[in-house]
Amino acid sequence: MFQLEEKIWFWALLVIPVIVVFYLLLQFWKKQTQKKFANQELLKRLSPNQSLFKSILKVIVLSLAFASLAIALVNPKVGTKLETVKREGVDIVFALDVSKSMLAEDVKPSRLDKSKQLIGQIINNLGSDRVGIIAYAAKAFPQLPITTDYGAARMFLQSMNTDMLSSQGTAIDEAINLAKTYYDDDEQTNRVLVIISDGEDHSESAVRVAEEASAEGIKIFTIGVGEVNGGPIPIKRNGVLLNYKKDKQGETVITRLNEETLKAIANEANGVYINGKTTDKVVKEITSILNKMDKTEFEAKQFADFKDQFQWFLGLAILLFFIDIFLLERKTSWLKKLNLFNENL
Repeated sequence: MFQLEEKIWFWALLVIPVIVVFYLLLQFWKKQTQKKFANQELLKRLSPNQSLFKSILKVIVLSLAFASLAIALVNPKVGTKLETVKREGVDIVFALDVSKSMLAEDVKPSRLDKSKQLIGQIINNLGSDRVGIIAYAAKAFPQLPITTDYGAARMFLQSMNTDMLSSQGTAIDEAINLAKTYYDDDEQTNRVLVIISDGEDHSESAVRVAEEASAEGIKIFTIGVGEVNGGPIPIKRNGVLLNYKKDKQGETVITRLNEETLKAIANEANGVYINGKTTDKVVKEITSILNKMDKTEFEAKQFADFKDQFQWFLGLAILLFFIDIFLLERKTSWLKKLNLFNENL
């Protein structure tokens, strides 16, 4: 396990392309100036030891030196001691609808982006709870198992999109059935499933499966994302709108928020339906519900001791700077024998 203490110093890596551009401009200027002074054959006689390879090598060494210095400033830390600690919380699984209908922009910037924003904000307000993530469309796919690593949860959340599952449709029952396998039967924690969707369920068995989940002690909360009036599903390439999805008759498909399905699922599993239009309202309501739940004690492993690693990169940077200083642009005897870039021709 590692941590990055000062990520802002990654911006220092931008000096590397500046060095490369400056080097290319300098080489271009030298070529143009030399042409005015003498022809290529005469220049080789005047400076026979000039090496193109050595000048490129100097740029590479200098770039690596700045890269090492930037990483040293970021100060990566490595976990050296793993401890088992006691924590109290609730096991929460987020099931995110990644079907194509979630691309609709009746909620800005889109239903999917709004859903990811909601989950991210809820995670930010959690204390010691464990979280898991499921992606589903016509099928459900485990994205992240139950964990206390909120950083990993945010990372997996941001990578989710409508292209991650080839089978399209919306089968909420598949997500509920998969969520059942997430919870640890031995620990008997409080179990919460949060389904974020536009409610366009194509399976018709979600309510029955929700009732079965409730019998296993799982409370299901549903969050509806979208507008009742609905909106078209955009087809984009590289962020550019090409068209809107059409049906077999050539008519533009309008996808609408189906609150009734989501309410029925929540009611069957002792949960609550929440309209996801206002982020703050959703986060406050979910947080309030979770805070009122009994917390179950469980064991979690975490790194308790982190050691700085910046000194290795700082040492490497200093070494590379020294190499760059003493690395001349003249050919050496062994370099002449290699004849890189056909420089002796």
